[in-house]
Amino acid sequence: MLNKFPLWKYLLVLVVLAVGVLYATPNIYGRDPAIQVTGTKGTDADLSALDTVNKILTDNKIETKSSKLADGQILVRFKNVEQQLKAQDILRDNLSEDYISAINMAPAQPQWLKAIGGNPMKLGLDLSGGVHFTMEVDMVTAMDNALNQMEQDFRSDLREEKLRYRTIRRVAGSDGVQVVMRSEQDKDAAERFLQDRYPGYLFVDDSNNDNGFIASMSEQRIKELRDYAIKQNETIIRNRINQIGVAEPNVQRQGAERIIVQLPGVQDTARAKEILGATATLEFREVDQDADPGLAMQGRTPPGTEMIMSREGRPVVLKKRVILEGSHITGAQSGMDEYQRPQVNIKLDSKGGAKMDAFTKRAIGKPMATVFIEYKPSGEVDENGKPLPPIKVEEVINVATIQARLGRSFRITGLDNPAEAHNLSLLLRAGALVAPIQIVEERTVGPSLGQENIEAGMTAVVLGFAFVLAFMLLYYKGFGLVANLALGANLVMIVGVMSMIPGAALTLPGIAGIVLTVGMAVDANVLIFERIREELADGRSPQQAIHFGYDSAFSTIFDANITTLIAAIILFAVGTGPIAGFAVTLAIGILTSMFTAIVGTRAVINLVVGGKRIEKLSI
Repeated sequence: MLNKFPLWKYLLVLVVLAVGVLYATPNIYGRDPAIQVTGTKGTDADLSALDTVNKILTDNKIETKSSKLADGQILVRFKNVEQQLKAQDILRDNLSEDYISAINMAPAQPQWLKAIGGNPMKLGLDLSGGVHFTMEVDMVTAMDNALNQMEQDFRSDLREEKLRYRTIRRVAGSDGVQVVMRSEQDKDAAERFLQDRYPGYLFVDDSNNDNGFIASMSEQRIKELRDYAIKQNETIIRNRINQIGVAEPNVQRQGAERIIVQLPGVQDTARAKEILGATATLEFREVDQDADPGLAMQGRTPPGTEMIMSREGRPVVLKKRVILEGSHITGAQSGMDEYQRPQVNIKLDSKGGAKMDAFTKRAIGKPMATVFIEYKPSGEVDENGKPLPPIKVEEVINVATIQARLGRSFRITGLDNPAEAHNLSLLLRAGALVAPIQIVEERTVGPSLGQENIEAGMTAVVLGFAFVLAFMLLYYKGFGLVANLALGANLVMIVGVMSMIPGAALTLPGIAGIVLTVGMAVDANVLIFERIREELADGRSPQQAIHFGYDSAFSTIFDANITTLIAAIILFAVGTGPIAGFAVTLAIGILTSMFTAIVGTRAVINLVVGGKRIEKLSI
């Protein structure tokens, strides 16, 4: 019998529609402005922390909708964004360093929906408001740091292997390190040893020295270094965002040297720039006690040393060899010492602890300096408009005499105030950037502008939807009504699928994609209905016209939609930000529209007129 579905097909359509409606439902309830309080470094908040948060807010006369402790996190809901932002400033100033408060928009759906994973769609930066940064990694400095590290590693490795060298130094104007040994035998042994230890490096004989060779990085190794610099900086930026307290940030790579950072809900751009762009780290180095600071001020320092000014303006001559770098720091907490002076308590990883132990074991009674290193933007650009590399600023913040062997825990002092100690501990906890990074683009979207974008986008969807519904109903009559039902189901299913995908966020271009798919969904029905009209004009019966109309139009609809879907996938793969947001809704809309326009409408038509004797179709 023509135009009759088996029962399972009707049930399939009902199940798919029911799931779409179910997961679209949380969007009706919206989100509450909220603050999420968690413990630092993954520790859980407890009931005493909840009492503390409630007391702080009550004392400052801030009204809340609710506050509760769940899964080791405190969630406080507010009636409006103004109260939320005010509460965030107060909690940031009054909570101890053991807790971090993050701005959030908490879903307000019932608990039973939340239990089955029903959450409202995430909103992009252009709809929720916040800060957008485009950050560029300084690959020149990353390469320079890698070569300096390579030079130091060669010195340490050859000393451990008891291979005597005359000199190890960077080759001026190239990306290589020159190694000169004391004899040709030592040269051959050193070259074999380093080749085995560093397989990604190239070794060639030094044409200017019979007992020397030059080591440089291979192209593959340089590519790996660049990729590592980007990935490591991404990770550290995420850690820093967690430390300053931002929920649902977006951090992603763009091209070869750039990172996109989007912080929804953040309006304090100065604070965000200070933490994200900061490249502060520490080095621990031995002080050369035999050097004359006066001569050092004239540029005359002993070989293997350099002069760095202290915070008090005194010259300090340090050995170039670094005892320990900031990359080995795993924990840092600010506090006060026994004399009520600011300090930072440092914890090291196992390798860093071993290095510190080995050095201090043979250096008891000798001074060790803590060097604070920061890269500051130069503020200048080259002829192409690209920012010039940042300026490296070094400062000795502390010189202390080693009294005993140090291990994985110790403290540094010499800081100006508790705020500086707090910021330094925050940066050290999050990690030191592998290479300096500069903010090359900055955009701020206010909450009110985000709300205006939502209202404008919703107006576009409603108007587009209404005009399409009116056209279909007037032009195709009863069949147009069926198409309109499918169009409504399509819109609900797009929202439901967007809500089910954890990483998907609705953006303003995403709303444009939804409007586009509304028109595309109708296109499929227009092709089918016009084909049915042609079959009726050729003298086929109504049942035959419906059957051949759907079957004949399917291949055309499939071909047209599959090419658009391929384009959407490519847009998502190579695009970022707004382009990716448009591609996501477009791809989802294509898939849902094909289901509702082909399977959904046919199920309704089959259910209403299938297998019945009819003389005329309302089309």
